[in-house]
Amino acid sequence: MALPIADSWFEIRPYSDDITLIYEPHVIPDIHCNMWHVRGRDRDLLFDTGMGLVSLKRHVALVTEKPILCVTSHSHFDHVGNNHEFDERLMHAAEADIMTAPTRDNTVISDYVSADIFTAAPFAGFDPDAYTIPAAPPTRLVADGDIIDLGDRQFEVLHLPGHSPGCIALWEAATGIMFSGDVIYDGLLYDEIYHSVKEDYAESMARLREFKVETVHGGHWESFGRARLGELIDEYLAGARKPGCPSD
Repeated sequence: MALPIADSWFEIRPYSDDITLIYEPHVIPDIHCNMWHVRGRDRDLLFDTGMGLVSLKRHVALVTEKPILCVTSHSHFDHVGNNHEFDERLMHAAEADIMTAPTRDNTVISDYVSADIFTAAPFAGFDPDAYTIPAAPPTRLVADGDIIDLGDRQFEVLHLPGHSPGCIALWEAATGIMFSGDVIYDGLLYDEIYHSVKEDYAESMARLREFKVETVHGGHWESFGRARLGELIDEYLAGARKPGCPSD
């Protein structure tokens, strides 16, 4: 049966601390990415850009108000589709080559994109089998410990590989806020896909305990606090946050 055409593709949910969630509600929750917009004094931050099926700049006015630092958590398709729309694109060097020459395989489109992941189509004639990501080479490479400065807010880059080699999170010590991408979120965590390394993932999970986190805004599902972060780390290390295992 043909999918209905979505009236609107994005939804926006404001949080405190000048943070806004942008997401694609017509993609199932395991797949649709949480895009996080942070207002800064001198520039704004956008952490991840979704699937790229519909233009962010044409449909979400929030991302056009100030100069944007587009920061990429990692190169999987659901996080990078609209990177090409932004002039300043930051990511870790370990996956820069993927964004320079993205394919359906190296962005894991081939493994996860089919009509089954959509509840509506982004436009008439949409064909999931023809979906690809535009090339968007990073304009700046970031490494562990680098600071992303918005003028009045500073985020530390944390390199936390495992899910993929270039996975990063952003940590704001002043507020205890962490944007974790796909390193950790309150759902099943994937460590057996293209270029995942389980041993690296376990080390990254253990490292998360070092930070005085108050709120985690993940790459999928709902945000959570410090206590839940500890539980999720424990569950992953015990093997209970992987596909085929109980998720709650």
